[in-house]
Amino acid sequence: MTPATITVSDTIARSFLASVGLRGDKPAIREKAFGVWRATSWNEWLEVSKEIAYALHASGFKAGDVASIMANAVPEWLHADMGVLCAGGVSSGIYPTDSVAQVEYLVNDSRTKVLFVEDEEQLDKVLSARSRCPTIEKIVIFDMEGLSGFNDPMAMSLDEFRALGRNHMSGRETLWDEMIGSRSANDLAILVYTSGTTGPPKGAMHSNKSVTHQMRNADTLLIPTEHEERLIFLPLCHVAERIGGYYLSIATGSIMNFAESPETVPDNIREVQPTTFLAVPRIWEKFYSGVTIALKDATPFQNWMYSKALAIGYRVADCRIEGDPVPLHLRIANHAAYLLVFRNIRRMIGLDRCHVAFTGAAPIAPDLIRWYMALGLDMREVYGQTENCGVATLMPGDRIKLGSVGKAAPWGEVKICPKGEILIKGDYLFMGYLNQPEKTAETIDSDGWLRTGDVGSIDNEGYVKITDRMKDIIITSGGKNITPSEIENQLKFSPYISDAVVIGDKRPFLTCLIMIDQENVEKFAQDLDIPFTNYASLCRAAAIQELIWKEIETVNANFARVETIKKFYLIERQLTPEDEELTPTLKLKRKFVNQRYANEIDAMYGARAVA
Repeated sequence: MTPATITVSDTIARSFLASVGLRGDKPAIREKAFGVWRATSWNEWLEVSKEIAYALHASGFKAGDVASIMANAVPEWLHADMGVLCAGGVSSGIYPTDSVAQVEYLVNDSRTKVLFVEDEEQLDKVLSARSRCPTIEKIVIFDMEGLSGFNDPMAMSLDEFRALGRNHMSGRETLWDEMIGSRSANDLAILVYTSGTTGPPKGAMHSNKSVTHQMRNADTLLIPTEHEERLIFLPLCHVAERIGGYYLSIATGSIMNFAESPETVPDNIREVQPTTFLAVPRIWEKFYSGVTIALKDATPFQNWMYSKALAIGYRVADCRIEGDPVPLHLRIANHAAYLLVFRNIRRMIGLDRCHVAFTGAAPIAPDLIRWYMALGLDMREVYGQTENCGVATLMPGDRIKLGSVGKAAPWGEVKICPKGEILIKGDYLFMGYLNQPEKTAETIDSDGWLRTGDVGSIDNEGYVKITDRMKDIIITSGGKNITPSEIENQLKFSPYISDAVVIGDKRPFLTCLIMIDQENVEKFAQDLDIPFTNYASLCRAAAIQELIWKEIETVNANFARVETIKKFYLIERQLTPEDEELTPTLKLKRKFVNQRYANEIDAMYGARAVA
């Protein structure tokens, strides 16, 4: 395949224009409408974003002003974002799952002037908060379904807004260059708000320089070709998809295919068969559990074939992990395993064309990475934070070391401080937290190193291992230091466990809050005729309690007695990203669930522990 040209300038907007100039009428964005995937070219994308930029100017929006986008991962998110950046503005994202109170806080904290919303649901939130948000001057709506009779002097549809932009262009041809030229590399370009697990969300301020620094090194991550295909489905206000999915695709020219909705992601992956795929651990765990559950309905012969093929795949994966060459006879056997077994599994997942897969944003079980490697997928873990605009470490393609997050990216630095905290430094670091100089000072030390809050180590080969978050380390009442993430990752490897939070700080033993995998546990119950009426009754069923306890015992066998789970509680609510207990990347908020389920936790310690 022909390698793609990396197109990056000193600002995000100028990088976009460079990519448009190089790629023109080639497809940039694809979305599914009425059952058919339709493409938008780079030139067409530019036309839409240019109209939005002019409309912003016509609305009194000036260089340095903030516009926010509250929508799922849809093409209009990109259109608006690039329109804001080309107008010289600052672009901020708001999760579509945020509540009215959260929207109010984010709009006021960022002093948002123009707010782009996806649909009626998001519009309702804004209208509920508007009287308490004095900086809002304009609301632009992407999807007007259900709003045909809606009339508000502050709001208009995206089509009307674009028409305003087209009218404003007449006689103002030089304004485009003025808007593009209004921002420099060191100017603030985007705001990325943290999830706010330990307090109100903090707005991480990123300059054009920090973003383009990551974009400039996209070829190290993606091995770009002229036919690269991505699937965009994670929230675009999260740093992972915004940088890794969106801005890096501008640099490489990758085609961005947009999932129809969060619910259709599995189907869309199978349709698109992306060549590069970035996902959070929960997605990788879901794929694995889906295959595991499907095998329970397979014939004995199919299961025998899978076990034989997997044994061959593991041997090949282990050669790669150890840095050893794969013997010829094993390569031949592995090719046969692919043709007979792995190809069907990879097609079922939707990753048969995928030549590199990335996992990040949260810890993942090493055994899960090894399983994907056995299928023949080149899976690499990356590590970074909102504050460093994405990637700080990545796993080298030629030497995989499970249990680590790879080596420091060549375009940055990583070190361990005397207290064991991981520190990172480079041109990708943020400018600080908006309106919070004290928090900024706490996070970046006097020498310019970012304090990540993660505990870890670096071995003699330069591989970084993350032990846990500093604030999450458990010290039992007996004085034993325990890192819960390792136990939690192994629990989540179970197809029946969606997430887990280990409890035990200042306690005599470890317990655990568990969120079940609803689909797989329901299937287990139905297959065994276990009666249940709703989600709560499913969690309370004795057979389900026994199922989860067996999964816990399997994990307990891998740890010392003091590190084993003695009791557990199944969270009896179906949680979605709209719930406060979950982060946008579908992780349980440790501090929040400790508070929310304090009574249930105390009850586990109020009776005799399981031996």
